[in-house]
Amino acid sequence: MKKIIASTSILLIVLTVHTRGATAEEEVLQAERDLAQVYQRSDAAGIERGVMEAYRLTNSRGKITTRADDIEEARKMDPTYEIFENHDMQVRVHGDTAVVVGITRTKGTSGGKPFDAQFQFTDTFVKDNGQWRLFAGHATKITP
Repeated sequence: MKKIIASTSILLIVLTVHTRGATAEEEVLQAERDLAQVYQRSDAAGIERGVMEAYRLTNSRGKITTRADDIEEARKMDPTYEIFENHDMQVRVHGDTAVVVGITRTKGTSGGKPFDAQFQFTDTFVKDNGQWRLFAGHATKITP
């Protein structure tokens, strides 16, 4: 009987540890999906909530942009997105830091010109006051 209780206790501990890791991973992926919707809607307030003040992105042209740049674009509504979707995402969580890699598809208009492109991305999130927020990113355009 003691063996069964000990085995059950060990199994519960293992399941609890595994579930916590999966929960953090799912929270990060949800934060990534939420931000894609925020950008698609040009939601400046959503960018302020989900993106850290010190955020930097190295974009597909090699230019470094900031959270302030993203907020300004959202307020100007340029670019506008018909589609801003991430897929094939994988996440690694280490404490209060997480890295997500995946592919983003964007379609819309920028400067009055239509675009439809895919990018391989790497995003780094930091858990800030209990919320996963975007800290850094890198995007490379995928050529057809």
